[in-house]
Amino acid sequence: MTVLHVLDHSLPVMSGYSTRSRNIMVFQKAAGLRPVVVTSPKHGPAPALREERDGIPHYRTPGRAGRVPLARELAQMWRVARRVRDVARAEGARVLHAHSPVLNGLPALWVARRLGIPVVYEARAFWEDAAVDHGTTREGSLRYRVSRALETFMFKRADAVVTIAQAMREELVQRGVGADRIRVAPNGVDTEWFRPVERSHALAQRLGLNGGPVVGFIGSFYHYEGLRFLLGAVPALRERVPDARLLLVGGGEEDAALRAAAAPLGDAVIFAGQVPFSEVRDFYSLTDVFVCPRRRMRLTELVTPLKPLEAMAMGRAVVASDLGGLAELIEHDVTGVLVPAESREALVDALARLARDGSARARLGTQAREAMVRERTWPRIIQRYVDLYAGLAGPGIMGKA
Repeated sequence: MTVLHVLDHSLPVMSGYSTRSRNIMVFQKAAGLRPVVVTSPKHGPAPALREERDGIPHYRTPGRAGRVPLARELAQMWRVARRVRDVARAEGARVLHAHSPVLNGLPALWVARRLGIPVVYEARAFWEDAAVDHGTTREGSLRYRVSRALETFMFKRADAVVTIAQAMREELVQRGVGADRIRVAPNGVDTEWFRPVERSHALAQRLGLNGGPVVGFIGSFYHYEGLRFLLGAVPALRERVPDARLLLVGGGEEDAALRAAAAPLGDAVIFAGQVPFSEVRDFYSLTDVFVCPRRRMRLTELVTPLKPLEAMAMGRAVVASDLGGLAELIEHDVTGVLVPAESREALVDALARLARDGSARARLGTQAREAMVRERTWPRIIQRYVDLYAGLAGPGIMGKA
């Protein structure tokens, strides 16, 4: 069965969003489905309007973002709707699967109703809350309320809704979305690719990390990740573990501010920049402790991140804030360590203890790896999509175009 996925962006644009999307497509294909992708104009320039990635057709939607609010969004949705309509017809899609935000959802809903096929809407986050963290609006503002209302409209009218966390499902039920229409397909991890490997000594040599323990973060540099707070904890950590180093891999809107804040810390902090997906595993191999110091806010209480799962699958010890979105992933002192969010003393204590205790790191890493293999593999999660599509499109979907 052909499933047409409508995305904000995809690889090679690097983000947690595009990484999850790639995993969904690759493992749906392995499960016998036929995924096809349409990306919105926000994906940016592409070498061709149609390209293959991992053997999966990716159709790009051309167009530049306008400058006038509302008119800009309406123009984008119109371009996406036309592209989705044309691709759905050409590829024989039997299900449209739109991934948030609503700028993808509404065009998919419009097309699905005209073609007479079901539409699934998947929420990776509540985008009005993400906008608050990005500083483009504030909670309770007109823009916030309009965005929330449009997302809720989409949730209520899609034939089925998918979320990545139980807390998000509960939030949608409170908004009046029927519980029987909501499925949780949590973030997963490719445990065959992300597995314990030997330390990349060549990369360590290149980065100057052949000395003491390495605390690492890999991901997007957003304010809610708490990376400025983490940098503020480095001097106290170095007092406890003088040869400890902090490795930051990635980039984003906080990049310049973080580099400026880290300047007084000298070589205690290493910025590796953004790296290709194929090289990420080598960077995980350098980290003795993976840290996820997220700030406490609605977004982080509800949404589960992806990167800690990759670190856990690689057998790394993880220290994370005790937020709802992280507590769904980590069992304290079993598969990782949870510390009070934005408590510098607690964070430094946990990092220092694990940096000096190799046996504790090994215990946590082994148990984390076992939990990922048992609960978070993508084939297990993809079966939830297969069952969902079967309920919407009818039996025998695996053998039909």
